[in-house]
Amino acid sequence: MAPEETNDATSKASTQIKKTVPKKAAGRGAKKALPKKDLKNKSGNSKSTTSPTNSNYPRHSLLKALRIPKAILEQNAGRECTDVESASFVGVNYNGGPYASEISSAIKFGLLERTEPKKIKPTELAKKILRPQTADDELNGYREAVLMAPVIGNVYKHYRGENLPDRKFFENALTETFKVPEEKYSEFIDIFNESLTVAKLIEKNGDKFRVVDISTNAPSSLLNANSEIKKLGKSVNIAAGDSCFVMMPFAAPLGDYYSKIYDPAIRKAGLNPIRADQDIFGTGKIVDQIWHGINSAKVLIAELTNRNPNVFYELGLAHALKKPVVLVSSNQDDVPFDLQHIRVIYYDVNDPFWGNKLIDKVAENILSALKNPEEAMLFRDV
Repeated sequence: MAPEETNDATSKASTQIKKTVPKKAAGRGAKKALPKKDLKNKSGNSKSTTSPTNSNYPRHSLLKALRIPKAILEQNAGRECTDVESASFVGVNYNGGPYASEISSAIKFGLLERTEPKKIKPTELAKKILRPQTADDELNGYREAVLMAPVIGNVYKHYRGENLPDRKFFENALTETFKVPEEKYSEFIDIFNESLTVAKLIEKNGDKFRVVDISTNAPSSLLNANSEIKKLGKSVNIAAGDSCFVMMPFAAPLGDYYSKIYDPAIRKAGLNPIRADQDIFGTGKIVDQIWHGINSAKVLIAELTNRNPNVFYELGLAHALKKPVVLVSSNQDDVPFDLQHIRVIYYDVNDPFWGNKLIDKVAENILSALKNPEEAMLFRDV
């Protein structure tokens, strides 16, 4: 799902806005208005009647949403103005719906603020982007705007450090997790890709696109891993004895990640960590012990780096038991093609913050797998 080329700030908005038909004045003999019914499409489903200005995500890309604050800065020195005045600064006629939708998008990205009804002015974030004072202001401003945007910011947080899934699985997540209407898939995905591209939050990785993790550099108010973990934790039920089974090599250096990464991540998610060699090895057959550990676990983690055969054997058992699994790897080539359709956490040991990032991301994905297990099933019917 390749992001398309980013449009410039003066490109035309693609969303078509339907005009509202004026109501006729009631007179003698006029029929009483009947209660409005939900419009139905040919398939029998209710059509979306949400106003473009009331969308739960920006209806324009980040660059497009900068057009109005830029015009106010250049034509009005950044001072407060009316919506109609701002249209004249942009050089267009105020046309109600479409222009109001563009204002709404800029507000959602944190680029405009309402000082009072029908009056707006650029925010400090818009000035940071449009009139940067340091070399990093523009890029950091773009990233703050992405994180601030409803739904777009949430989708970024959900997939940071991961490849975006194939289109069908991405669309499923948009509906089930982020409540994006089916008829808005293409529009949302285009806006998401264009906005993350200009903010350098998405990069090509082979035939996939990976969402860049900036969790250690983002403002804590916008991207706080602990708050995300707490929020997810409230949405799932975890009992005192619930466990997470870790499938990974035992030998160093990967074997050392159990105590340094996976144990603290699992405990942070509120579950009990288990690994075959340390926790369930007994007098019985090791295969029996592993089977019991996998079968009794509520969720599992698989460290796929270096393609350890024992790990893939245990993955087969997890598949047979239809268990949700959090996949982790430092190398995309180590993830088999038939597993790349589900979420995989990628980490880079050359990143000085990789350990803390991975702990937080694993904890989040454990809770996400408990909340939406279908996202973490190895093979599922779609």
